[in-house]
Amino acid sequence: MSDETRRAFGGNLIGAAAWTAISTMGRKDWEPAYLRLERSGELAERARALYSIYRTCRLCPRRCGVNRLKGEKGVCQGTSRVKVNSAHPHFGEEPPLVGRHGSGTIFFSNCNLRCIFCQNWEIAHRGDGEYISDLELGRMMYEVERRGCHNINLVTPTHCVPNIVQALRSAIRLGLRAPLVYNCGGYEPLEIVKLLDGIVDIYLPDFKYTDGAMAAKYSSGAQDYPEVAAAAIEEMHRQVGELVTDEQGIALRGLMIRHLVLPENIAGTDKFVQWVARKLTPTTYVNIMAQYHPAHRAYEHPQIARRITPEEYRQAIGWAREAGLTNVGRD
Repeated sequence: MSDETRRAFGGNLIGAAAWTAISTMGRKDWEPAYLRLERSGELAERARALYSIYRTCRLCPRRCGVNRLKGEKGVCQGTSRVKVNSAHPHFGEEPPLVGRHGSGTIFFSNCNLRCIFCQNWEIAHRGDGEYISDLELGRMMYEVERRGCHNINLVTPTHCVPNIVQALRSAIRLGLRAPLVYNCGGYEPLEIVKLLDGIVDIYLPDFKYTDGAMAAKYSSGAQDYPEVAAAAIEEMHRQVGELVTDEQGIALRGLMIRHLVLPENIAGTDKFVQWVARKLTPTTYVNIMAQYHPAHRAYEHPQIARRITPEEYRQAIGWAREAGLTNVGRD
């Protein structure tokens, strides 16, 4: 968020801990979790287990049951071949991910949520991108690290987790050592999140809605989104804990949650911040985002056919303050 935008919304700093990590450690003393799994042979076992799920796909809570190994497609429109839109250093992410050299974002085509207000609908809905092999994806991961990026940021990875884990093994052989960021919509089945334990260093989920009716209306019938996202994020927190950075403030490990403020409190921001304080910790890193604008098919729905107001954003920040959250990030 620019200084100008921050002024327009009255600022969004909450306490001295805002924008800072909970603790720091030296990067030289740290290694990504996935290296230990590769050395033990467990990473290969996880890759095999995940690939078997493609036969009757349940990689997301929609559990379409299609055989993606035979090219069948479910809601996400993905097959067992991974499709990538782009891979490059990105400087628009949270400061602990961006640092000086950017976050190494890999944007995967298609999505399991298919929100009607999607701001990347060309990638998530239309599926713009190119099919590549898992070996090529591994080289892509290594290349963005070689360009100086602080992490490998997997954007919309849910529907292609098997390819990612197999590609990771190739990237490790090339010398990959950057933290792995799982940048998802929050609609993740607990079974899959548990299979990612020890693979992912930084979880970056959305928590989009606290009301199932709103999730069903705006995210293609995902009525169970609130409870599914809550369970997944609690497991993510159990695995990686709170945000840890190096001496320069660059993220190494931990949970970072994104929450997009929607018009008329459709996202249920007041309930979301209370949930974080109650079920996780008040010091959990939370990015309460003001960037919503109508996109894709949002103009078909009067409630979301406008940007949020400064007052709506100030109210969201006020709710976070009242809930006791002390580590609130910025978009």
